[in-house]
Amino acid sequence: MGADPPRTAHGTGPAGRAADRAAERLLRLLREGASGADYEELLAGAQGETAEALRPLVDDALAVRAQLEDRRRREAELAALYETAGDLSSLRDLEAVLQAIVRRVRQLIGTDAAYLMLNDDDRGDTYMRVTDGIRTDAFKQVRLAMGAGLGGLVAKTGVPYHTPDYLNDPRFDHTIDATVGGEGVTAIQGVPLSLGDRVIGVLFAANRRARPFSPAEVALLVSLANHAAIAIENATLFQDVRRTVDELTEANALIQAHSESIERAAALHERLTRIVLDGGGLADVADTLAEVLGGGLLVLDPRGRTMAAAGADPVVEQARA
Repeated sequence: MGADPPRTAHGTGPAGRAADRAAERLLRLLREGASGADYEELLAGAQGETAEALRPLVDDALAVRAQLEDRRRREAELAALYETAGDLSSLRDLEAVLQAIVRRVRQLIGTDAAYLMLNDDDRGDTYMRVTDGIRTDAFKQVRLAMGAGLGGLVAKTGVPYHTPDYLNDPRFDHTIDATVGGEGVTAIQGVPLSLGDRVIGVLFAANRRARPFSPAEVALLVSLANHAAIAIENATLFQDVRRTVDELTEANALIQAHSESIERAAALHERLTRIVLDGGGLADVADTLAEVLGGGLLVLDPRGRTMAAAGADPVVEQARA
């Protein structure tokens, strides 16, 4: 018997060799990070049995490609979160912290705008604190009652909400539609800024076109909000400490000045007492006072006549003359 002919992974003959070449190209496409269109182009160029055999391979390759892209995206997000945490931890000024938060949200999620609202415990509502990408003054000055709109609902419940089309979403109490419409905001996602069980505000990402937010984008905004809440608390505590230190420094300066004043008064009293005990006259007293207090000194009797003069002031010199 003769030897069997060489076999390929997909059989013998031209069809098998074509399938093998197609499979090799699939691996190259995966290695090179090709687009989905490249896979479809490969499939469209196959014919007959080769196309039938290639279809499940292309599906598997596209699934692997999607997993690789998802892992790359998650790695990029984790790196960005790590970088964000480092940036925020290095900031001590509260205003700089807030601006950095909304700017980073807009960059990482790729939205038209980002903004942050803080809860006002005294007034029982939530108010716009800082924005990035917002154009209208009315939107920058928004205040929301607890439970009103998307932001007020997040602030009240501490639960994230997102919508692809806010103005047409019946889930929300539409109290500021004119302001939202004037800004042109359509898609919104908001997540709570939480410290333990306490909600201190809401962090938002928004677009001026209708589009849904993916679970990955919501999870990313939640992670950013967690970092932001801690950074806000740290910056607030740092400002409180700095303000307390400034107040203590000012109080210490006042105490020091008062102490020095008392010491000068005690020293002056001692010198004046010694003058009197040593039999000194009014001129000696005037000279001592002028020296300690600085400037010139005139001692006049009830009729305005000069009894003693001390110092180099022009008035004193005239009186001496």
